[in-house]
Amino acid sequence: MFFVFLALWIIFNGNFTWEIFWFGVVISGVMYGFICKFMNFGLRKDVMIWKRFLLILRYIGILITEIIKANVTTMRLLFSERYETEPVLVRFRTTLRTRVARVLLANSITLTPGTITVTLEGDELTVHCLDKTLAEGLSDGIFVRELEKLERMEG
Repeated sequence: MFFVFLALWIIFNGNFTWEIFWFGVVISGVMYGFICKFMNFGLRKDVMIWKRFLLILRYIGILITEIIKANVTTMRLLFSERYETEPVLVRFRTTLRTRVARVLLANSITLTPGTITVTLEGDELTVHCLDKTLAEGLSDGIFVRELEKLERMEG
């Protein structure tokens, strides 16, 4: 959090000089000390926030990669004259504990081309897949594993 305060100080000043930098270091230190003392914050919580932030960035990168891969697969299915698509409706239960993680899973599945989350009721998802090959690995795929890592970090 100290570095966030320092970066904001420099950005809001509009230019960089060593005087502004050192004054920002002092002000940021005072602000960080204040939130540690009066707002139940500390170095341990600060480290956890950064770790969680890095995991979220990793998840976004994985999501973008999976969207690109699903685009290629879906285009190959749709433009192939030799292969007949077999749409399928898949129901599965997820092991994710929190509602936020389950909603993120449902939205991530919907964002990848060829799959749409139809319902999310409790821990059960119903997903429509353009082809039965797209249904493989939905219940224990990379999205679930990454969201489980995020859940373990919380509690």
